[in-house]
Amino acid sequence: MARPQIDIYTKFGCPFCVRAKRLLDQKGAAYSEYDITLGGPKRAEMLARAPNAMTVPQIFIGALHVGGCDDLYALDAAGKLDPLLAE
Repeated sequence: MARPQIDIYTKFGCPFCVRAKRLLDQKGAAYSEYDITLGGPKRAEMLARAPNAMTVPQIFIGALHVGGCDDLYALDAAGKLDPLLAE
């Protein structure tokens, strides 16, 4: 079974981005990282997918908008992250 596509929008030097990627790495989850430090089309794409998102990281697992780093860790603490990653 194919794992869901994981997209993470980040900015250079963002400690929350580093923490979120570290957790995904620990879970063995492959993800696509999009650096939006200088704006551009990927920032516009992020805002189209999550219109109210003004911070990074913004994390998407499949069609689900997880939110930021704290949201990702909250999913993990609740035991809900591993099932999402395995879908």
